[in-house]
Order: sequence, then C-alpha cells, then structure tokens
Amino acid sequence: MKRFKTIVATSAALALIATGAAACGDDGGSDPVALRYSWWGNADRADLMQQAIDLFEDQNPDIAVTPSFQEYEAYWQKLTTETAGGNMPDVLQMDFSYLREYADRGVLYDLDEQTGDALVLDDLLTGFDGVGEVDDARYAVPIGGNTWSMFYNPALFAQADVPAPQVGWTWADYHAAMAAIKSATGVYGGGNYTGVIYNLEAQLRQEGGALFTEDGQLGFDEERLARFWQQGQELIAQDVVLPVETAVQIKPASLWVDDLAASDLSWDNFLVRYAGETDTEIRLGPLPSDEPGRLGQYLKPAMLLSASARTEHPEAAAKLISFMINDPEVGRIFGGNRGLPATNAQREAAELAGPLADVAAYEETIADQLTQAPPAPPRGAGGIEAAFIRISEELHYGRISVQQAVGQFFTEAEDILQS
Repeated sequence: MKRFKTIVATSAALALIATGAAACGDDGGSDPVALRYSWWGNADRADLMQQAIDLFEDQNPDIAVTPSFQEYEAYWQKLTTETAGGNMPDVLQMDFSYLREYADRGVLYDLDEQTGDALVLDDLLTGFDGVGEVDDARYAVPIGGNTWSMFYNPALFAQADVPAPQVGWTWADYHAAMAAIKSATGVYGGGNYTGVIYNLEAQLRQEGGALFTEDGQLGFDEERLARFWQQGQELIAQDVVLPVETAVQIKPASLWVDDLAASDLSWDNFLVRYAGETDTEIRLGPLPSDEPGRLGQYLKPAMLLSASARTEHPEAAAKLISFMINDPEVGRIFGGNRGLPATNAQREAAELAGPLADVAAYEETIADQLTQAPPAPPRGAGGIEAAFIRISEELHYGRISVQQAVGQFFTEAEDILQS
C-alpha cells in the first residue's frame, strides 16, 4: 500500500511538471522574446510608433517589444549611460553622425549576420545600398532620407527675369542670379552658402572628392577651403547675400520668415518647416554644379536603425528592423514623420500631402542624378561642423581674414580628429 501511494504521488508530481512545462512552452508555445526598442522623438511620433509596434506584434506573436523614447539630446545622454553600463537596448535609432563612433566602440551588432533571412534589404532606394556599413560590416540600415537641395522663391526669380534652377546651371550662374535678383527686386539673392559645410561637401563631391576620406580624415586641403570661403567674401562685397548680422539675429528662424532672400540651400525635407514660416511659395531645385552630370547630391539617411552587439535575440531584433523599414502599412502610418521612407514599398504606401508631397515629387525628378551616400563620418564630425559654422561667422563679420579662418579651422579640426 505504501509503495502504491509512492507511485501515485510520483506520478502526480510528474504530471504537474509536465503540465508546467507545456505551459512554459517546451512544446513550442514559449513566452515571447522580449526586445527593448529605443528612439528619439516627441509624443506624436510615440503614438505612430506604438501603432507600428502593435502591428509588428500581431504578426510576430513570439516577440514582445518594449519601447522608450526621449527628445534628441536626452536620448543620446541616456544611450551613453546605457552603453557604458552594458545595458544598451536591443534595437535603437541611430544618427548617421554617431554611427562610426558607436561602431568603432564595438557595441553594435553586424546586421549582415541576418541579411537575406530575418533582415530584408532588397527594396532600399538606389543610393542607400551600403549605407550603414563601417569597415565592411553593416551596423545600421536607413529608415528614411533626404538630399541637400536648392530652395528658391519662384516669384522673385521671375520678377528678375532669372531662369529657375535646373540641372546644368553652374555656380557662376547662381552668383549671377543672386546679383540680378538683388538689383531688380531689392531682396537679397540668397543666404551666404559658404557658412555651411554641406555646401563645401557638395562642391567636393561634384569634383569627385569628399568631405571626409574613407579612413576618417579631412578630404580637402587648405587651398580648397580658401577658394570656397573666398566665394562667400566676393558675394559679401557685391552685397547680394543676406548679411551675417541679420542671419544671426533671426536664428533659430530661417530667412524665409520675412522673405529676406530669394534662395537658400538645405536638406529638402526642411520644406515642411519653411512652408510653415511663410505664405510665400517656395520650390525645390537642383544644386549648381561646374561639373556636367555631377550634382554631388545623395540621399542622406535621416535616421537609421541598429542593434546592440549584446542583444540576446539578434534574429528577433533583425526582424523588427526589417519590419520597420519594409512593411507598407508602417510606411502609411509614419508618412514622412521619419523622413521620406527608405524603401520603395513604404514610399508608395506613404500618404504624403502638401510640402512632403512636393519633396517626394522633387526627388523623383533628380533620382537619376543622385549618387551613393558617403561613408559614415568620423567621430567628432559634429564638432567639426560646429567649428566650421563659428569660424565662418567670424569671417563673414570681417573679424578675420580667409587665411586666418582656414588656419584656425584646420587646427581645430585636426585636434578633434586626433582626440
């Protein structure tokens, strides 16, 4: 009898264990894999993001996603702390300017390990191939992008009998247009484009060069920078560009707020912001170029997605990234909130209206002119850009000469790159 009771108790215990094992999913019904997903943005983007995550979880019931977000500066402060503590999120939003820094620290997962399986990249727009790669490893994939472009006031161009920007016009043509507009209308022909490093990059790319070399050094010398900054000094002397005093006073607003100039150069998605600052019609056009067939324009990733090198679930992380860049419904949900989508399917699904629709239509007109994006910039690129802005302002104020400005910039840039 005692032996019978023992057998019964043992059988009951085994049955309980088996039941518990089945509940835990040993038969294939395991609890969902848990992923942490961090990104920057505001409450509006948070609502859109939750819709996309809900859709992903519906289609992938074996993966649960916990999102977190902060505004841009707070996001990077938190990520720095998490990374130092070995607690980086599984999937994270990445800025192109920080990509190499994090890649070089060895904290990002090489997504090529999942490409073609969990991660599908076949539908990326032309020009995004290879974006996110550092030293032959893929540490990020683009979500959306934009391109450096010409903004112009068509009414002022017409009033001055100046042709609208079109492929084939040169930098000399642009300078002449600014002078003609100022003479005919009294409005400045443009902002002083030599205060922005991306205009130097455009000219370098048109010449077959680059802002930074593959190994993360400056891609130009002192003589080339001096020629660029001299262009701006000549425009100041002709009184055809917006004075630096005015440009500084109106910040953070743009020169479109009070129709202070007839043209400017910036990222094309800024059209949304500019359209909200003025009732004046603003259009987009191609960059001037002295090299036929070379606009120097490329699709720059507005933001990217990366995975942590320490994630315990690389396949699930790659699935989430793939879904966020490829799924058409996600494209419809976000529209242009994360920049114009980086894949064809999401661009077709995105319901774009107003300025965003204008940006998309403009990019289609120059799609065959866009070239491969440059490698991820070196660590410290943001500091170099800030130095460029500050030093060029001093130059435009007339406080230093071109040669002094060039010398100061190269000293600071080289210190930043070596630090």
